[in-house]
Amino acid sequence: MADNTWMNSQITDAVTQTNVKVLGDAPAESMGMLYQMMAQSTGMSMQNMVANQQHKNSIDSAVVTGAVSLLYTLDVAAEGKATQEVLSGNPVAETMASLKGVLASFKDGNSNAPKFNT
Repeated sequence: MADNTWMNSQITDAVTQTNVKVLGDAPAESMGMLYQMMAQSTGMSMQNMVANQQHKNSIDSAVVTGAVSLLYTLDVAAEGKATQEVLSGNPVAETMASLKGVLASFKDGNSNAPKFNT
């Protein structure tokens, strides 16, 4: 208890105890505030991730819709030209085309086709 002075000792003691209580509660209150801020930050980051995924899905859907629309509006000549550009210079595609020609000549009975002995 505080020493007796010209002020009432009960008032001095009450103020002192209040100051001690405030200083004692400060660490707990600051940690509680820190935990609340961390929880809010984590919640906001999760909300942002969900919103970004939803925006990405919307963009992906728009891209797929545009690509399908483009595929349906292509004419046959453009398709043939694009296919020819993809297949030209491709050794696998050229080998397959030559084999297809050889097999077609056997089927047609072409006399110029190479003969294989079996």
